[in-house]
Amino acid sequence: MSSPALPPAPGTDDHPSLALVDTVVVLPGGHRVDDLGDPAAATSWLIERGLVSDDVMLLEHCQSKLTSLRQDLRTLFDRFLEGEDPDQGALDRINAAIMTVPAAPLLHHVPGRGLQRVQQHPVTQLVEYAMAHIAEDAAELVTSPLAGSIARCEALPCERLMIRTHARRRWCSVRCGDRVRAARSYSRGRQSEDAAAKRLESLLVSMNLSPVPTAGAVVRYSGS
Repeated sequence: MSSPALPPAPGTDDHPSLALVDTVVVLPGGHRVDDLGDPAAATSWLIERGLVSDDVMLLEHCQSKLTSLRQDLRTLFDRFLEGEDPDQGALDRINAAIMTVPAAPLLHHVPGRGLQRVQQHPVTQLVEYAMAHIAEDAAELVTSPLAGSIARCEALPCERLMIRTHARRRWCSVRCGDRVRAARSYSRGRQSEDAAAKRLESLLVSMNLSPVPTAGAVVRYSGS
């Protein structure tokens, strides 16, 4: 099942490591939607990101590798945002992903064309290449000037990651912002109703009257 139509969180178009983490969306009520839930979905995501060609189809174990990297990146970013030391196991696996295949173009001699830089990722290592690219992006991001702008959406239960585009940005999308504002408005309305009920109760008590609970919206009172 794919996630509801949400716009990309700010920064995810430029940073595939954030985009990968955000492929799990937590909806109100706690329901989790996974955009990499099966090999076909994982393949589509990689193709859309330009990380594999459109004639590739991932196998289940390749999908599993990708979702494992996603969990390690979630752990890395969460601890980074909390100001905690990274989990060493996650760090080791991210570094292993970076080193699995050359992420940088290698130097090749092409007859008749001379020396050229060529991106090399054999067909048997397409997923490994994509993972190396994503892991490299994460390593660059958390050590760059943008690191201080990495943030988690504050519209619980959403936990999508993003890059703050300005200091006051707290939500990953307009939808999340609207949901928070609606909840606050509802809460203020309930508080106003409770305050009015308490004022009415105090007034009745001062008049030696007692409120009598009834069904519906009607309130009866009786003398004490």
